[in-house]
Amino acid sequence: QVQLVESGGGLVQAGGSLRLSCAASGRTFSSDAMGWFRQAPGKEREFVALKSGSGGSPYYADSVKGRFTISRDNAKNTVYLQMNSLKPEDTAVYYCAARLSGRYYFERSYGYWGQGTQVTVSS
Repeated sequence: QVQLVESGGGLVQAGGSLRLSCAASGRTFSSDAMGWFRQAPGKEREFVALKSGSGGSPYYADSVKGRFTISRDNAKNTVYLQMNSLKPEDTAVYYCAARLSGRYYFERSYGYWGQGTQVTVSS
């Protein structure tokens, strides 16, 4: 059974940092692009970042460029999201997902999803 399990969320003050992890099991995702999405209360889930399995350049939403960094350790089947200079508007449930095909910023392009981890940024 394929599972993606996120961890590392929590409560942090504005300007602080968090590092999210997403550990995959049940299959190897080393050749798949892995992404992060987030969903704030009352809003639709939105794309945050993507890292390909082939070492290509990552993609970021404009709202997080320069503050968030996505990385992966294929040996551990794990993807990370380093979040710096956090803002209250970054408050959301963060999900990792494995992309199967299609545009990277579309949810429907992703076939496997984690359960999400809550990030709350206080002002």
